[in-house]
Amino acid sequence: MPTVAVGVEYNGEHFHGSQKQRDLRTVQAVLEKALSTVANESISLTFAGRTDAGVHATNQIASFSTQAYRPASAWIHGTNTHLPKDVAIHTVFEVDSTFNARRSALRRRYLYVFGLCDVVPAFGVNEAHWVKHPMDAEQLNELTSLFLGEQDFSSFCAVHDTSESRFRDVQRFLVHAKGPYTVLDITANAFLLRMVRNIAGCFLAVARGEITKQDVKCVLEAKDRAEAPATAIAAGLYLVHVEYDQLGTANRLRLPQILGPGFDGLLETNQELQVTYQRPNRPGPQRKSM
Repeated sequence: MPTVAVGVEYNGEHFHGSQKQRDLRTVQAVLEKALSTVANESISLTFAGRTDAGVHATNQIASFSTQAYRPASAWIHGTNTHLPKDVAIHTVFEVDSTFNARRSALRRRYLYVFGLCDVVPAFGVNEAHWVKHPMDAEQLNELTSLFLGEQDFSSFCAVHDTSESRFRDVQRFLVHAKGPYTVLDITANAFLLRMVRNIAGCFLAVARGEITKQDVKCVLEAKDRAEAPATAIAAGLYLVHVEYDQLGTANRLRLPQILGPGFDGLLETNQELQVTYQRPNRPGPQRKSM
């Protein structure tokens, strides 16, 4: 029985998240329906990670087992024919039966996009977090080192997150700026529910002068969501890459179209996700990461 992996992009504005939920429009529901039509059998998907309502993806990875043998062009173009305009398959990967989009993932990469604009634009309104206050990328880059490494991110986790552990390993974190856009670029082995949006909310508070770098350090150390600033809106968040041993360089970073070609030099050079932080060796069992 073949195992198939696909790269998927979607605009999350009108989805109640990626994971299937009863009586709600989700990415999984519409994608499984379209794939089942092409396969002529029921398809059940496993996603690399869950995205919340309103969150976008340029390269979500999903895998499924099927008895159907189809060429890559059929999985892509055939499935897209049956999909709504706000979700599309762009890539099909050859994988073996051991591949699982969630369990096989080594790390995930998200971008959070802030756009500077006096008046929220009519076009692209839900493709960035539009702000009126300039954001100092150099100042914000001074904060990123606080988040590197394996640590307890309880202060940046949704209160109803059900993960067994609040420890996550942030391996790379940079802030890029060009034109009207300031982008938080963060890679970790996995993320807690709303973790990136809560970090983005904290960075926004710093940019507005509401809190300082020392305040951010105290928030992290508090391990208490109540100590952190408000959650940033979903519209600015994109899942842009998931790294696997099996897929190698065949699975490429995909930038949000809203950023345009100006960011290629900043982000594409990091396509293979060279980790700038190395977790130190230490005794004792590894904490479980979800």
